[in-house]
Amino acid sequence: MSVYTVVSGACEGSLACSTCHVIVMDMEYYNKLEDPTDEENDMLDLAFGLTETSRLGCQIVASPELDGIRLAIPAATRNFAVDGYVPKPH
Repeated sequence: MSVYTVVSGACEGSLACSTCHVIVMDMEYYNKLEDPTDEENDMLDLAFGLTETSRLGCQIVASPELDGIRLAIPAATRNFAVDGYVPKPH
């Protein structure tokens, strides 16, 4: 049986960033997810626009019981690379 995550961020699921921050749109589906770990909560603290149903997409494992889950991407981010920021060379 293969296991797939819903969304992967810059750290490829190693809980070292918050670029895959998503908002679970329905509390019914949010309640089906395993509780976030302390490491996930630490990364969520760095994310923009947290809500009661915020999660890191890389920690949501797709399963038949999550069929139909709706996720929203926050309206903004604190990730400069995603926001179009281009650093100047040194």
